[in-house]
Amino acid sequence: MHSPPLLTVIACSVLEHEVREFTRGLTHIHQLIFLPQGLHNEPQRLRQKLQDAVDAAEADVETEMIALVYGLCSRGVEDLRHARCPFVIARAHDCVTLFLGDKDRYATYLREHPGTYWYSPGWIEAHAPPGPEREARLRREYSEKFAADDVEYLMEIEQQWIVKYDRATYVGLEVGETEADVHYTERCAGCLGWSFDRVRGDPKLLRDLLSGPWDEKRYLVVPPRHVIRLTADDTIIRSVPESSAR
Repeated sequence: MHSPPLLTVIACSVLEHEVREFTRGLTHIHQLIFLPQGLHNEPQRLRQKLQDAVDAAEADVETEMIALVYGLCSRGVEDLRHARCPFVIARAHDCVTLFLGDKDRYATYLREHPGTYWYSPGWIEAHAPPGPEREARLRREYSEKFAADDVEYLMEIEQQWIVKYDRATYVGLEVGETEADVHYTERCAGCLGWSFDRVRGDPKLLRDLLSGPWDEKRYLVVPPRHVIRLTADDTIIRSVPESSAR
């Protein structure tokens, strides 16, 4: 049995605790690189940050392969260039699939509950989900930059995207989970007038992404000089040669 290639892991910090736990003791993990959460809100910036991390990984001669702990993430992973090291990435629209462990499970849940906003330990730690802490943080940040009337306008804009949600669902992978986070999610749901749910996460998809092997149904392995592209079916992503992607 062949040993896995030396792997550089590039991950969103919303999954940092889980990635550090699941790579503990894996001798083929060469290095871990974490990027700030929230970059999916700025896909071009996410792509640039990812490209910088990929370039740094490829410049390290010991890196043999790169694991991207991301989903498609607002298409921020599309068109990443890599000349030497293959990529491996889960077939996922976003990180919720990595928490739930299966893209079909995620799709089924969203069909049944289309207005779901997801809460997890990493998102709560970053004060990213809708709730009183996020509102206070944004108001403070806006007040440091803008006049009072502008602050109120920006807060109104913030509320406009929230109205499409009606459910707060907590999910975790038993790493860094606390009952306080569950209660916080329930409290946010109450403040927003949403329903609350808690679902059990499944770590297998993330664990296997970090350890291998990588079956074609759950993962995409992208050869060098190929890029990731969105598909129109439930495979979610595919790889195409750089030359045909221009």
